[in-house]
Amino acid sequence: MLKEFKEFAMRGNVIDLATGVIIGAAFGKIVSSLVNDLIMPLLSLITGKNRFENIYIPLNGKTYDSFALAKADNAATLNIGLFISSVIDFLIIAFAIFIVIKQINRFKPKPAVVEPTSKECPYCRSTINIKAVKCPNCTSNIE
Repeated sequence: MLKEFKEFAMRGNVIDLATGVIIGAAFGKIVSSLVNDLIMPLLSLITGKNRFENIYIPLNGKTYDSFALAKADNAATLNIGLFISSVIDFLIIAFAIFIVIKQINRFKPKPAVVEPTSKECPYCRSTINIKAVKCPNCTSNIE
């Protein structure tokens, strides 16, 4: 059983998958930093909020000066700013993955064009050999 596990773990697919997960996690951290440290402060400047995370709606009816104060009071909140931040984070990651997959697909060999080996008789609609000049089913001449 240990030998089978070693063969499974050393197979290229498992190692490739593990490498992809590790690189993906690191890439996710980079994108999250990009969003939280560069993009969201710019959006905060545009929206006039001190911090973008302060765009929230407290559900208990109270008013708080910041999201941190609402969180400290254990208030239930609709975290609109954090949600928008997560959406931007996702869109950047999805776009980057799209670009990477598009580039990888450029290097894949194009599938060979398969020439058809059969055609349809225009009279009886049966399938016949592509080189046939007479239908074996209805005996019609085919051009």
